[in-house]
Amino acid sequence: MFLGAVSCAVLCLAGISSGQESASKTRDRVEIEDHSLSRPARPWEFLDAVGKRAGIFGNESGRFEAWVYPLKILRDFDVHFILADRTLPASALVRTLVERPEGPTLTFASDSFTVKESWLVPPDESGAIIRFEIDTWEPLTIEASFLRDFQLMWPAAIGGTYMSWDPELHAYNLGEESRKFAALVGSPAAVSAHPEFFSNSFSSERSMMRLATANKGKTVQYIFLTGSVQGPDQALAAYRKISADPGAELAATQRYYEDFLRRTLELDLPDAQLQAAYDWSRISVLQGIVTNPFLGTGLVAGYRTSGDSARPGFAWFFGRDSLWTDLALDSIEDYADARTALDFIAKYQRQDGKIEHEISQTATLVDWWKGMPYAYASADATPLFLIAMNDYATSSGDAEFVKQHWDNISRAHQFFRSTFDANGLPKNLGVGHGWVEGGPLRESLETESYQSGLGVAALAAFASLARTDGQLEQASVADEQTKQLREAVNKAFWNHNGNYLDFGLDASGKAIDLPSVLSTAPMWFGAFDAPKANGTIDQLANWDHSTDWGMRIISERSPLFGPTGYHFGSVWPLFTGWAAVGEYLNHRPIEAFANLRANALLALDGPLGHVTEVLSGSYYEPLSTASPHQIWSSAMVISPIVRGMMGLSVHHTTLTFAPHFPPDWDTFGVRNLQFCGTTVELQYRRTVDSIHLAVESPKMEQCGVTFSPALSKSARVTSVRFSASNDALSRVVPNTNDQHLEVDFPLQSGELDINIADDFAISADENLPGLGAESSNLKISREQWSADGKEYTLHVAGLSGREYVLKAYGRSIQSVEGGAVARGADRQQEIHVVFPPGEARYTERDLRIHF
Repeated sequence: MFLGAVSCAVLCLAGISSGQESASKTRDRVEIEDHSLSRPARPWEFLDAVGKRAGIFGNESGRFEAWVYPLKILRDFDVHFILADRTLPASALVRTLVERPEGPTLTFASDSFTVKESWLVPPDESGAIIRFEIDTWEPLTIEASFLRDFQLMWPAAIGGTYMSWDPELHAYNLGEESRKFAALVGSPAAVSAHPEFFSNSFSSERSMMRLATANKGKTVQYIFLTGSVQGPDQALAAYRKISADPGAELAATQRYYEDFLRRTLELDLPDAQLQAAYDWSRISVLQGIVTNPFLGTGLVAGYRTSGDSARPGFAWFFGRDSLWTDLALDSIEDYADARTALDFIAKYQRQDGKIEHEISQTATLVDWWKGMPYAYASADATPLFLIAMNDYATSSGDAEFVKQHWDNISRAHQFFRSTFDANGLPKNLGVGHGWVEGGPLRESLETESYQSGLGVAALAAFASLARTDGQLEQASVADEQTKQLREAVNKAFWNHNGNYLDFGLDASGKAIDLPSVLSTAPMWFGAFDAPKANGTIDQLANWDHSTDWGMRIISERSPLFGPTGYHFGSVWPLFTGWAAVGEYLNHRPIEAFANLRANALLALDGPLGHVTEVLSGSYYEPLSTASPHQIWSSAMVISPIVRGMMGLSVHHTTLTFAPHFPPDWDTFGVRNLQFCGTTVELQYRRTVDSIHLAVESPKMEQCGVTFSPALSKSARVTSVRFSASNDALSRVVPNTNDQHLEVDFPLQSGELDINIADDFAISADENLPGLGAESSNLKISREQWSADGKEYTLHVAGLSGREYVLKAYGRSIQSVEGGAVARGADRQQEIHVVFPPGEARYTERDLRIHF
């Protein structure tokens, strides 16, 4: 914004920054190159390779299980390296991991050889490829072994199964008596096999095959896995296809991801970490698209190993997971996949209009819809469906899709309206859970501020959808209902004494006096009045709610808090993403960037390229039960960047760009932005006293651009000029915490130049702690400017006995109460804040900055 940012592709990821030296001792260095990530291997860390029809789930030791949906084929796949005088387990020799969009590569190294093992699941094939690139100084034999685990995904079952070795095919045949389900595991290089066996005297559950010995030099060998729910012939056809030319399968998979990255929204960020996290989150959400032979194609929730069970994380279809992810797909303009996901949700809508909560990949093989309680268990999926449908329609301009699904939309609206209680609020009790599914927060819960707040957005979405479909009378009625519900929600959940939104209401209508990050989800859609939203953010951004890795569901000071409580103490990247977007939309960029950065860094410090489902509320560790590749967690890197920090949105014929960029960013680029039937590029540049926006686009008079950069309360706009048109209109719009210059101009190529005086901003270091550590970052939880613009107050909290350094940009500081001003390199202003030793872990104070 004011000064150039230093790109940090290696050092910063190692955790070495101001006040973070200790983190480097427990953080592995991650290197970023194009779209690949690499670091020393963590044998315990989750690792996967997934396509639309199959997946490999394992860890960085090289052990994995294999699925061809909805079939589980095997588990505990391991490799040993056999030399002349010894046999070495691969897991003891794993050294590095390179993660690429098409799949991971593990390097195993000894004193006489290296083997690079790559996992590949072609996006549209019912199988997987394991590639071994061998470089050895002595003869080396690869021995692969596994446990047959041939079964259907939970909750269905097959019954009796079998396996045999086919010496002509050099592969294991797996099947069952009806010959409906089948699989193959083998290699053209296999020279011997020892299948599992059972006898009265002894037995072995593991099956093994040895590949041909690789002599001195370089050799490439493969293992192939395929499966089918339509019999052995189809499994064999799939096996022959992927084994015929594995190099072509690799090239096709690489093109698949390259094409996706090119056809979706591209950003040029000055921060290498955020750049990598954004690009990998695009890849990660795409990997949530699954094609099931019985159900169709939709978004699954996430992946983890199943072990000896039949539940691979959340690799089945969830309603609300998909709908939150749809918003990220709209953000990157992946409208094709967003439409596919919405089609899937609409397909399984209940007759009365309620939207499904979860659908197992074997739902059609059991009595899923009526015999089990999971299909329609949530209340929040229905309002989210209306929100997501409208977001897709207004972003893509696809009015025909609304027409095609008007019956789904209308029934969802009718069902949702039927859930309102006597106080006019959408309830959970007797309908289904909102966010909280269990634990102490669920007890006697009538409704949540989360559920009721989403209701406001859902009714507004229905009004918009009705107008899109020409249902003007229904739109008018929904507009009035939206207004009434908004007033009721803001009244019912506001805690006057605490100056925050309460978590919920109990069955008697009494407020549950507890601020929660859940209330930030409705802030995303403007459901709460700005003063109420900001009062709540003041609470949530403080040290007891905010960890260095994201937002706790409730304060750690609450007697209900438990750090491993799934719904009463843990940290969800989903919540953190809600908070970031809600904070940006309420003009709280310091607090928002802390949350955005936390999610982004998680994509580079766990299972590489992916964001986990849930972490401890006290220590920087994921919960042991978490799904490490959680799709909506990756979506919560995308939406905070695009919708929050960039303020980028497309609404029919208007493109809005309302950024709150970090103050050390001086350049920023947007490429491949599809708008008004053409491609638009934006290039932003900032200096201490100017903003420059270059627009590249054909002239489209029917469409317009609103550029609305954030400025501090003390800033003054001295001039605005658009080179391509004299029709540009500008105005300054004040907000509670900042002001925005809004400039409207017709869509066309041109240069917009804005001159500014007396702008000011600060930034703080935001880094992850060492693995297993507690939070230590400075927390900034309230900002306020004096009426005359001469004083700026921050409420901060820091560790007792710790010094922090804030960087200040722009307007010259005269003095700081509660801290000390200093000049850093290149006359950079710094604010040093020292917290004296004390019994409390975190202590709080106000910083008053005078100009």
